[in-house]
Amino acid sequence: MTMTNQTPAIVVKNLSFNWANGARVLDACSLKVPQGEFWMLLGTNGSGKSTLLRLLAGLLTPNGGEIEINSPVGFVFQNPDHQLVMPTVGADVAFGLVKEKLSWKQIRERVREALEAVNLLELERRPIYALSGGQKQRIAIAGALARHCDILLLDEPTALLDADTQQELVAQVQRLVKSRGLTALWVTHRLDELDFCDGAFLLEGGKVVAQGEPKQIKEKLLQTTERES
Repeated sequence: MTMTNQTPAIVVKNLSFNWANGARVLDACSLKVPQGEFWMLLGTNGSGKSTLLRLLAGLLTPNGGEIEINSPVGFVFQNPDHQLVMPTVGADVAFGLVKEKLSWKQIRERVREALEAVNLLELERRPIYALSGGQKQRIAIAGALARHCDILLLDEPTALLDADTQQELVAQVQRLVKSRGLTALWVTHRLDELDFCDGAFLLEGGKVVAQGEPKQIKEKLLQTTERES
């Protein structure tokens, strides 16, 4: 897959990050995600996937290198309970709009539009505690859509979901990227999710060691697994 004619929405150049104890997580990591595309980030535990996503979201500060990313950015955690803070669905989606000084009517329109985009408009008044795991993740995504985020960063959002719900969520993000012109970077360890993305990066030892067509990345990972078994 070539990216020469596509404007990147995310650019990472020679990024490095160490924990306070000196342990290096990212080492001269570089990548580009084309605007309007859905890319995935794969790698073994400890390869730096989640750390890279948190650096892109501004939740961590790099030790070196450069990050260029379109804004606003929406971040979806592995566990949605870590980011859903209001008692009802509608209130939670509206919560992220507080800083924008919108009228009540504008907030209402943004909330309903975002919930409609993730097919959950009928749950606007539903208590958060009454939602399934998959519904909670879609509410987290709706919060980003309500803020008109150009970028979605998703950190293993299907890790706590069953197989059917997992597939529904990744397919929904794929549809949102294509229908709304969003850019998404999705961290995963599930090879079947590669069937839904435009491209993928493979992270090893804190740097990108392979990138391109999802099929090629899947084959490379399968070959690695076979060699190790």
